[in-house]
Amino acid sequence: MSLVTAAAFTLTLSGPVHADELADRKSALEQQIEEVQQSIEYLDSDIAETIAQLKVYQGQLPGAQQSLADAQGRVEAATAEVNALAQRVQLAQETKNKITEQLKQDEAEMAETREVIGQIATQAYKSGGVPTGLSMMLGSKGSDGFASMELVQQALRNQNSALERLAQQNATNVNSQARLVAVEEEIVDLKSKADAALAAEQVARDEAAAEKAKVDKLISDTSKLSDKLQKQKPVIEAKLAKVEEAHQQVVVDIAERQRRLIEEARKREEARLKAEAEERARIENERRAAAAAEANRRAAAEAAEANRRAAQAAAEANRPKPAPVVPAPIVPEPVAPVIVPPPASSPSAFGLRAPVSGPITSGYGWRPTPLGTIDFNGSGGYTHTGIDYGVNCGTPLYAPAAGEVWYADSNALPGAGNRIVLNHGVVGGNALATNFYHLASYVVGPGQRVSAGQLIGYTGTTGNSNGCHLHFETVLNGSLVDPMGLM
Repeated sequence: MSLVTAAAFTLTLSGPVHADELADRKSALEQQIEEVQQSIEYLDSDIAETIAQLKVYQGQLPGAQQSLADAQGRVEAATAEVNALAQRVQLAQETKNKITEQLKQDEAEMAETREVIGQIATQAYKSGGVPTGLSMMLGSKGSDGFASMELVQQALRNQNSALERLAQQNATNVNSQARLVAVEEEIVDLKSKADAALAAEQVARDEAAAEKAKVDKLISDTSKLSDKLQKQKPVIEAKLAKVEEAHQQVVVDIAERQRRLIEEARKREEARLKAEAEERARIENERRAAAAAEANRRAAAEAAEANRRAAQAAAEANRPKPAPVVPAPIVPEPVAPVIVPPPASSPSAFGLRAPVSGPITSGYGWRPTPLGTIDFNGSGGYTHTGIDYGVNCGTPLYAPAAGEVWYADSNALPGAGNRIVLNHGVVGGNALATNFYHLASYVVGPGQRVSAGQLIGYTGTTGNSNGCHLHFETVLNGSLVDPMGLM
């Protein structure tokens, strides 16, 4: 049973929701529920969904915070643009005011110049036109003529100067008018841009407010879910402890049965080895007895021949017959039985094969509790004691090796749903059993012998399971081990 849990933060969206968005949310939640269930076997579906929702929150919170930061950045950029445009409008307005004031001054100066020219023209009209220098000289008498001529020349210079000044003022006025038109157009353009910038700033502020509302709602929803889990934590811990105890008891029961199997197998093997050793000793003793008998027969024959020759020699020499030679009998040493234990074999000798055809979605081993989440059993993590195959409900389940059905039942283990336990016996001093949980159904019964690859049931999602899958365990010599090491 694997029991890793997760609880953290994420974002729940507000406002109108489209069908595709709903589908994406549903898919994300289902994926998180599946991951939670892979890590938390036998957890109630409502708790698993709550934890999965918190995991979704955790995944979405950084995005929500970044969206809020981006929106706030847009507000700052829009505000800066509004301020910059306001300064430009102010400068343009000041320029317009200066040009307008300059135009007023120019108009006043031009009016004065026109008045001077008018006075000269009026005087000339009254005098019948402006007199030339020659006419002035001819019409004058003595020194008075020269004085009048000087006055005429001065009048002409004043008239020419006034006309030149009027032309220059008129040219300056035309330039100022053109500048004024350009500045007025710039002011209109800047005000239009400023209005657009103000509208953009308002949009950015509205977006920032919406993002902040999302984050605020996220924090609120997360707090509620976290509080809910914290309140349920004692109940969840008690239930998981009960499930863990029941699961351990199942392993203990299997371990005891395997201990007896190993002991029986050991005794049978010892009896077999003893019988073989005694048979080898009997054959060797018989061989040695036969060899000793043959040696004694040969020794007796040789002694008889030697006695005959000695008697014959004594008779020929008229000597008394020597004492006969009697050979010592050969008695073979008995051979004691020698028991030779067989070499140890690897657990892979069971020839285990995959019970279903499908991907492994969760492996065997320790799962540390993620930072910031709820550690329901206080150990810092949990052990996933098997492997999960991600297969559809109704997928055929086959015996991974030949053996005997020990259990085929429903809800005997809390949260396991329909299960099968197969005993694969003892091979090379190793006892192996396999467990299959959350099945839709089984087609074998306790005590039944099955062969490798035989159909034994169908995968499902019974018990505390939130999706179709197979939880597969291997118990080797009374301990849960990684199934991948046996296949």
